[in-house]
Amino acid sequence: MQVSILAGKAAMLNEHISSAIDKRLIPKRQFCGVTGLVEDAQVSLQFHGGPERALHYYPREHYSFWQSWFQGMGLNSAVSLFGPGAFGENISGIGLTEQDACIGDIYRLDDALIQISQPRSPCYKLNARFGCDFFSVVVQANGRTGWLWRVLETGEVGPEATLTLEDRPHPQMTVKRAGDIVFNQAFSPDGLQELATLAGLSPSWQQKAKDYLAAGQVTDWSMRLLGPSPKGCGQPFPYG
Repeated sequence: MQVSILAGKAAMLNEHISSAIDKRLIPKRQFCGVTGLVEDAQVSLQFHGGPERALHYYPREHYSFWQSWFQGMGLNSAVSLFGPGAFGENISGIGLTEQDACIGDIYRLDDALIQISQPRSPCYKLNARFGCDFFSVVVQANGRTGWLWRVLETGEVGPEATLTLEDRPHPQMTVKRAGDIVFNQAFSPDGLQELATLAGLSPSWQQKAKDYLAAGQVTDWSMRLLGPSPKGCGQPFPYG
């Protein structure tokens, strides 16, 4: 399948938050290394980027859904933002979604070889990007998160690249199913145990599954989803 390749620079989303979430189509071929595209930036490297999160794919077909959702919520000022690169993705295409892609899938991306490492964990920077305090929560809950890649073989990629599946070692574990086990279903020891030992899954997500199993419950997501000064679920929802 044909995909678009995007990169971005760090900029302020508001007076407090810096991010490189706004990605744009690259103008020419560039090198993709083990930490991603050479001209792409990542901010807050504790949570973004690195070898296990070198690239991000977001299904382009999701944007029509988000446009309708924001219109339904009366948030029309953000509707024009929804298009390739808006979610911080480096790879944008049509025909591959969370229900189709599987953890551990290996794809050829022009000269590079890449592997799906984990679902994306939405964070509060999406809220700042689109002007909706709870948007990250909605993205996580409906599973339209996209996913992240590790780079197995470095190489050049072009602005319009070819993405070709080469191997699928874990066909039973779609990106959607992995995300649902962790975020969107009742506590599932069996599902978490499967994730904890899934060879293609990133070490951080394997550890997340182990931590949940050890605690017998999920951990607190509020800081990641709502930011350092969350309004919290006890506050009135500000839209509607």
